[in-house]
Amino acid sequence: MTAQDMLSLEDARSLVTGRMRPMPVERAGVLEAVGRVCAREVRSDMDVSPFAHSAMDGFALRAGEVAGASEDAPVTLKVAGAIGAGDVFDGAIGAGECVRIMTGACLPSDADSVVKYEVVDYLGGDGGPGSQVAFAAPTKVGSNVRPAGEEAKAGEVVVRPGEVISCAGVGYLASCGALEIDVHARPRVAVMATGSELVPPSEVPGPGHIRESNAYAIAACIKAAGAEPAMLPIVRDDYDALAQAVVSAAKEYDFVITTGGAANGDFDFIKKVVENEGELLMTLVNMRPGKAQTFGIVGGTPVFGLPGNPAAAYCGFEMIVRPALRRMQGFAHLQHPSVKARLTCDMKKRDPRRILLRSTLTKAANGEDFEVTPAKNQSSGLFGVIQRSNCMAVLPEGLESKQAGDEVECILLDVPEEIEL
Repeated sequence: MTAQDMLSLEDARSLVTGRMRPMPVERAGVLEAVGRVCAREVRSDMDVSPFAHSAMDGFALRAGEVAGASEDAPVTLKVAGAIGAGDVFDGAIGAGECVRIMTGACLPSDADSVVKYEVVDYLGGDGGPGSQVAFAAPTKVGSNVRPAGEEAKAGEVVVRPGEVISCAGVGYLASCGALEIDVHARPRVAVMATGSELVPPSEVPGPGHIRESNAYAIAACIKAAGAEPAMLPIVRDDYDALAQAVVSAAKEYDFVITTGGAANGDFDFIKKVVENEGELLMTLVNMRPGKAQTFGIVGGTPVFGLPGNPAAAYCGFEMIVRPALRRMQGFAHLQHPSVKARLTCDMKKRDPRRILLRSTLTKAANGEDFEVTPAKNQSSGLFGVIQRSNCMAVLPEGLESKQAGDEVECILLDVPEEIEL
C-alpha cells in the first residue's frame, strides 16, 4: 500500500466532517448549557444592572460639592444617611451632605459619584449618619459608580448563535433572566470494542486474553468532545455478530464507533460490514499511528472504525472523529490548535507517512519560544505515554529526518479549539 492509495489527514478530516450536520436544537437549563453551543440568540429581560450602584464602600455625593477640595482646604460634609446593599435611600441629599454607601448599593438619585472610605477623614463619629467627614481632593462625576444597564440593556442580544457557553456565561445569562436557552443537542455516540481476545476490565484475563481498554478511552474522548458516550458490549471477531451490532447501534444512536478490526487481517470485519450494510467512504489515512481508519454511513448514521492499537485509536479519534462530533454540536472551531516548537533531540524518519509523536511541550530557556521532547517509546500499543504527553509533534510526509533544534508543528491536546495561538 503506497501513500498515493491513502487519504491525507486533511482530506480524511474534510471527508468526515463534511458529512456531519448540526444536531437538532433543544432547550437546556443554563447550568446544563456549559460548554455547549448557543443555537438561537438570547436577549436580556431587563437592564443589567437595573440601577446605578456603588462599585465600592464609600460616600455617595454630588461631585460639585467637593470640586474645590484640597489637602490645604478640605471640604467637610455631613453624613445624611447610610445605604446597605439591597436598601434604597428615599430622601434627598441636601447641600453640604453625603450618604454612606456600601458596595452594590443603589446610588441615590441625586448623587453622581462615590468616594471610597480610605481617602475620607472622619471629624467625629464613626462615619455613619450624623457624622462629619472631610474630603481632601475633588472627585469626577461617575467615579466608582456602575451605571444602570452597564452590562446589558433590556431586549439586548447578550448571547449569539455559535457562542460557546462558558462558566462566566452562565452567570451572565442568569443576570439577564435567561435560565433556559436553545442549544444544539449532544450527539449520542455508541462505542464498542471488537476482539475475541478481550475481556471486561473487571475480569482477570485468562491465557490469550487481555483487558479491554480502548472503548473506555474512546468513551472518555467522546465525553471530552461534548458528546454523550454509550459503551456497548464487546463484540467477538465474527462478521455476523459485528454486522448485527453495528446495524442495531446505527438505528439507536447518532454516531457509531468501533475499535479494532480496521485493518486487513482474517478477522478484521468493520470495513466489510460498512460496505455491505451501507456506504464505505474511507479506509486508509496517511498517518502514523492510525493508518487504518474506516468511515462510512449505515442506515443514515455515521460509522467510524478505529484501529485496535491504543495510540492509533486515540490519534484517529482526536484528529478526525473529534472534529466531526464538534461539527454536529455546532462548534465553529473544529481542530486542536497548534504551535511551532524546536525539537530537543534528533528524530530519524523511516516511514514516509505523517508521524504524530506523543510529546511534551515546554517553554524554552528564553521564556518565549517552545521546545518539544518526543516520548522515547512511540509504540502504538501504549496509553501511558499519551497520559504523560501534552501534545503531538508532527513529522511531515516524506523521509526527511529532523535534528535537534529543528522547528516542528505541535498539536496541543489540552487547549480548547477556540484558542487562537
